[in-house]
Amino acid sequence: MESIVPTIKLHDGMEVPTIGFGTANIKGNQGTTVIANAISNGYRLLDTAYNYENEGAVGEAIRRAAVPREKLRVTSKLPGRYHQYDEAIKAIQESLFRANLDYFDLYLIHWPNPKQDHYVEAWQALMDAQKWGLVRSIGVSNFLPEHLERLQRETGVMPTVNQIELHPFFNQEEQRTFHEKHQIVTESWSPLYRAEEIMENETIQQVAKKYHKSVGQVILRWHYQLGNVTIPRSTSPEHQLNNLSIFDFALDYEDMEAIGHLTRTDGRINDQDPAVYEEF
Repeated sequence: MESIVPTIKLHDGMEVPTIGFGTANIKGNQGTTVIANAISNGYRLLDTAYNYENEGAVGEAIRRAAVPREKLRVTSKLPGRYHQYDEAIKAIQESLFRANLDYFDLYLIHWPNPKQDHYVEAWQALMDAQKWGLVRSIGVSNFLPEHLERLQRETGVMPTVNQIELHPFFNQEEQRTFHEKHQIVTESWSPLYRAEEIMENETIQQVAKKYHKSVGQVILRWHYQLGNVTIPRSTSPEHQLNNLSIFDFALDYEDMEAIGHLTRTDGRINDQDPAVYEEF
């Protein structure tokens, strides 16, 4: 199936789809089938990570799917325990070996781990990996403005993407404004929050009823109109298709505002504040 998903251009010129497929906790042969189905259903951006322990499943799904590699955008992420330069280079190489791929389209630092304070060193490793052709574009995940400014100050290179927790209960307005100012694309992880909980939200239910769409479709459309890239995850082929079916309607200003006003200061799912959270 040819993808109908619009793309967005990163500041280095590479284009990525505005909706991708998240693969956390999807692994093994069953997971490979799920990911291959997602590709067949039109997903062209696949999001994995070293710590998801499923880069092999993603690579195998790519080989099973009847879509040329160059039409896909594959993302992986560097874990916190490998932020030191030499370890970062080896981890990127190991990620490629696991996936049996020649290159990643996008490689991110998974968390800044500011207490360890090696993220600039890790960023320099990603910059070199890009020069060597191991990755096409480099970015980060869960970085705050202070971390991004330090990368710019010490290396002169800003990430193309910052993948952050972002959903109606935590809309990250200030962070998105910073990204826009610095030409960084905002990518939302957990864009549907906890699906079973957010589906019960009356505000979004009313908006969904107005447009004759599902709650999930309305939320993903909200992200799209904010300019975010999203990576929803679903093992159901039906839900996979529904998550892509958001380009035949548009939310009006009032509905965008109503969803945006659901944000709250304690809206993070697991209270993972990048200023202090450490991921290894």
